[in-house]
Amino acid sequence: MSGTLFVVATPIGNLEDLTPRARQTLNEVVFIAAEDTRHTGRLLMHIGCKSRLMSLHDHNEEKASGRIIKILLDGDSVALVSDAGTPLVSDPGFRLVRAAHEAGIKVSPIPGASAVTAALSAAGIPTDRFCFEGFAPSRSAARKDWLEKLTHERRTLVIYESVHRIDDCLADMVAVFGPERQAFIGRELTKLHEQCVQSSLGELQRQVDDKTIVGKGEFVVVVAGSAEERESSLEVDRLLRALSARLSAKDSAKVAAEATGLKRNALYERLLELKG
Repeated sequence: MSGTLFVVATPIGNLEDLTPRARQTLNEVVFIAAEDTRHTGRLLMHIGCKSRLMSLHDHNEEKASGRIIKILLDGDSVALVSDAGTPLVSDPGFRLVRAAHEAGIKVSPIPGASAVTAALSAAGIPTDRFCFEGFAPSRSAARKDWLEKLTHERRTLVIYESVHRIDDCLADMVAVFGPERQAFIGRELTKLHEQCVQSSLGELQRQVDDKTIVGKGEFVVVVAGSAEERESSLEVDRLLRALSARLSAKDSAKVAAEATGLKRNALYERLLELKG
């Protein structure tokens, strides 16, 4: 019989957040596939774990996955961990997990810490429906275009941002979403200097600018969804098709944007999709 691939969540800051089941699993498997073996090595030293470490990260995942699948098929179990939190959630591991399923290998989650759910639980913003968007683009033009596509998203948004770009990202959010949109910043969640602040985007930008929210560490930004009613996708598609029968794609998108209030670029892209 093949071994089991355990997908193990590890602490995002406080080492005591490692669950007893995760600790037991890490101690029982033969191998642990880690994003950064030095980082994970410190965690294993903390819990007295002697399992063997192997590297699996964005740059070697395809090659490493083949080796790990062979280990699993030979009967040994493997734990997959990221540097912090739940693997695959903006972290490596997708190729390995998919390959394990394709090989008929059992994949078992060992749930625990996650920056996404930690931020949502403390945000005081609706969580009945949300979408995780990962890291925002690093360049302002690309970031604004990315945010504009989310303008009418009615679900709560969860976004990761680095300390080096949090100021610029908030400025772009204010420009695109407006300063009154409710939001939350979780900085250094579960760590010694944790900050959890809920306010409007404009106020959060001000607090980051004046260092009330300290410019150090890792940031999770939670943004309330749009309160606006979005145009029916079917109606928009009908409009685009009707316009494109008489106008160029560029002019069709322009007229549709004027009629619906939706972004011209998004409508242009949708029209290209409709045309195949």
